Amino acid sequence: MTEQAPVRTERVIALDAMGGDHAPEQIVLGALAALGELRCQLVLVGDEARIRPLLPTPMPSGVSIRHASQTVEMDEKPTEAFRTKKDSSLYIAAQMVKDGEADALISAGNTGAATTFALLLWRKLTGVRRPAIVSRMPNRDGGFALLDCGASPDIDPESIVEFSAMGRAYAEVVMGRKAPRVHLLNIGEEEGKGNAFSQQAFKLLQEHSWFAGNIEGKDMYAKPCDVVVCDAFVGNVVLKTSEGVAELIRTLINQAVPNNPVLRALYWPVKLVTRPLKKEMDYASAGGAPLLGLNGLCIICHGRSSARAVKNALTGTQAMIENDLVGAIRNALGHEV
Repeated sequence: MTEQAPVRTERVIALDAMGGDHAPEQIVLGALAALGELRCQLVLVGDEARIRPLLPTPMPSGVSIRHASQTVEMDEKPTEAFRTKKDSSLYIAAQMVKDGEADALISAGNTGAATTFALLLWRKLTGVRRPAIVSRMPNRDGGFALLDCGASPDIDPESIVEFSAMGRAYAEVVMGRKAPRVHLLNIGEEEGKGNAFSQQAFKLLQEHSWFAGNIEGKDMYAKPCDVVVCDAFVGNVVLKTSEGVAELIRTLINQAVPNNPVLRALYWPVKLVTRPLKKEMDYASAGGAPLLGLNGLCIICHGRSSARAVKNALTGTQAMIENDLVGAIRNALGHEV
C-alpha cells in the first residue's frame, strides 16, 4: 500500500528575502514586525548566511529559512534569469507555491522576473490571455483598483474584459465593494474617444451591466469609482506618475515649514491635518500589488520597500489567502468572460 503524504493544513507565505534594494535587512525586519499579526507560517527564502544573523535566537515561532544560493538582480532579463537561476530565492519561492508548499509568494525584487517565474511555473487560469498587476489607488471616495499596472503592456482589447472581471473580484474580496463597477481609462468620457484600441475595448465592455463608461485620469481621483482598467503601459505610467506627484507634494509641504523652532510650532496644526494624507499617498501603506490571473498568489512589492512596506504586504497577503482571492478570480472569469 502506497503511503500518502500528509495534507498541509496551515497557511504558508514564501517571502523572497533577497529581492529589493534593501534586501535582506529590510525584508527580514518587516517579517519580524509582522509576526504578531500573522496566522500564517512564514518561510524566508534566500542566502541563509545573510538571513540568519538578522533573526533573534532562538528562531521565532512560525518562521523558517529555505536556503537559496542565487539572487535575481533588478536589471536581469527575466527569461534569462528563469533559465539560468533555478536556485535563486525567487525561483525557489515560486516553486514552493507550485508544489503546494506555500500559498503565496511575496517579492520586492525584479518585477519582470517575478511575473515571468510565476507565469511559467504556475500557468494562467482558464479564460485568461494575459495576467495583470492591480494596485489600490487613493481618491476622494475610498480608493479604487487600477489594472494593469505593469504585467502585460501589449494586449488585445479582449484582455480588458478579463482585467475587468479580475479587478471586480479584487474589489469585492480585498476592498469590500458590493457589485463593483468598472471604468475604462481614456482621454475623454464620451463614447468614441481614444485610439482604436480604446474604442474597441469600450464596445466589448458595453456588453456588461457593470461597465460604467470611460473615465479621464483626473476624474479617477475626484469621482467615485471601484475599478479602472487599461493596458500595462498606460497603467504603469499612471502609477509612477502618481507616486512622483505624491512625493513632490510631501517635499513641497516639508520645504514650506520654516527651520526656526518657534515658527515651526505654528505649523503643528497643518501637520495634524496632512498626516492622514501622507498615509494615503505612501506606497508603503499598501505594501504590495497582487499579480492576477495565475494559478497562485504572487504579491509584487516596490523595489524600495522598507520594513513597514514588507510588514503591510505580509498582513495584506494573509487576508487575500484567507479570503481566497485566486478562487474568487477563477469564479469571476467563469461567469463574466
